Amino acid sequence: MASSRKTAPPFGADRASAFTPNRVSGRTPLRPRDFGPVDFGLIALTALASYCIVWIAFYQLTLLSGQVGFILCWVVSFLIMYWVVNALVNGRRVAADRTVAAVISVGGLCLFAPLVLIVIYLFAKGFKLLSFHLLVASQQGVEETCIPGFPCTKPGVLNAMVGTFEQIGLAAAIGVPAGILTAVYLNEVGGRFTQVVRVVVTSMSGVPAILAGAFVYAFWIEGLHEGYSGFAGSMALAVLLLPTVTRGTEEVLRIVPNDLREASTALAAPQWRTVWSVVLPTARSGLVTAVLLAIAVALGETAPLLLTIFGSAALNPNAFHGPQEALPLLVFQKVKSPLQSDVNLAYAAALVLFVMVFLLFIVARVLSSDWLGNRFRRVLNRRMNRASVPENFSREPQ
Repeated sequence: MASSRKTAPPFGADRASAFTPNRVSGRTPLRPRDFGPVDFGLIALTALASYCIVWIAFYQLTLLSGQVGFILCWVVSFLIMYWVVNALVNGRRVAADRTVAAVISVGGLCLFAPLVLIVIYLFAKGFKLLSFHLLVASQQGVEETCIPGFPCTKPGVLNAMVGTFEQIGLAAAIGVPAGILTAVYLNEVGGRFTQVVRVVVTSMSGVPAILAGAFVYAFWIEGLHEGYSGFAGSMALAVLLLPTVTRGTEEVLRIVPNDLREASTALAAPQWRTVWSVVLPTARSGLVTAVLLAIAVALGETAPLLLTIFGSAALNPNAFHGPQEALPLLVFQKVKSPLQSDVNLAYAAALVLFVMVFLLFIVARVLSSDWLGNRFRRVLNRRMNRASVPENFSREPQ
């Protein structure tokens, strides 16, 4: 005799589908994250309606004025109307979810808007001034005012570009190894001075940039009488670069799984070999990102260079002797000039500096990509396998 008791559906897709609203009401369940053409239309119509309402209330019915106040009122009215429309169409739960998503999206746009405006402003001011002559000429022998009827030499930024590359290169050569070694000591080695070193690194992160330049000026230029040079600027930039590299590297080393360290120790590898062959290669992409981020931050510093490199209109390829120029210092000096030609040169130099930083971030992205990282790991594993097998070892049984 067959039992009249119903058996429960099995676990998995069949059991989940048995309790979906499709079996009860025949309607497709609405998920808050589902977003279709109708929802895009709701956003567009709500934004247009809120704009019209705020425009009428802001400029026609009241005496208010100002673009900032208009935008703030528009955003607030849009969020309110967007919640009301979604509550009427999709219900309160979907309305709350999408309103919060809209608030987060507006916040992201507010953070992204200054960057876009800066890029647009720089390209509008400096793109028409870019030329091959600008990149291969210096400011030596350039007249402040051109006399009509006589040849006029246009200035360039070659001296500033050479100085910037040399100063950043020397600063990275000083600060990057020191920062990575400090992070390895804090995270991998440890000891009684770990807390003291971490406090010092954290304190260095809050040191104003001008104090780093003042320290190098008092110690190197006035104390040792070495004079202004690009190397003095490099030491000041290294002071600013060191804590950024240290903190970034330490955070990256913390996320390396301890299982890798334990496996290397189980294979009788010493600690230095574990750090060199296991920990650092695993955190390679994060290390590259931390280093290039610190270099990009130091690349735009101006305050330390005011007291260390002095500036020079002539090209000085020797970073260890004599004043040098740098792109941030050139922009700071020329943008205040009453001459329009100097202001144009400042905008062109600022655009060149921005392009350099942008290319630096592209290089960081390429070096930290998965494809390059997997290729690097394969090459490293082959070298480690060849190094671990003795030359007189035979794989064939004796």
